[in-house]
Amino acid sequence: MENLAYPLTGALTLMCLLVYFWTGIVVARARSRLGVRAPATAGPDEFNRIYRAHVNTHEQIVMFLPAAWLFALTVGDCWAALAAAVWCVGRVLYVIGYARAAEKRELGFALTALPMLVCLLGSLGVILWHFIA
Repeated sequence: MENLAYPLTGALTLMCLLVYFWTGIVVARARSRLGVRAPATAGPDEFNRIYRAHVNTHEQIVMFLPAAWLFALTVGDCWAALAAAVWCVGRVLYVIGYARAAEKRELGFALTALPMLVCLLGSLGVILWHFIA
């Protein structure tokens, strides 16, 4: 265990990946329930919203995880893990809200965008400070 330099960020990275895996399960269940057979990516509006929530989570995780790790390296393990925890909660709320109605995804989106911006801008600030100081 002593080789694990960023245990909290590591644990929350796994949580982010589990949230992403869960969104895939939500899509699979919607396919079954709504009769949308693979490889179709469109169907009734409810399915389209659920599918888009999954794809959007994919788009977001690709940016968030590197940003969170840069934040852990430049700012700290606890802060990056906190950002990742908020991101996970935001993603779950986003998927649940979007499945109900497109306009109900806003809180989840905000709780996803905020930690992403904190990690990106926080890391950028520390890195820039390193070069100018």
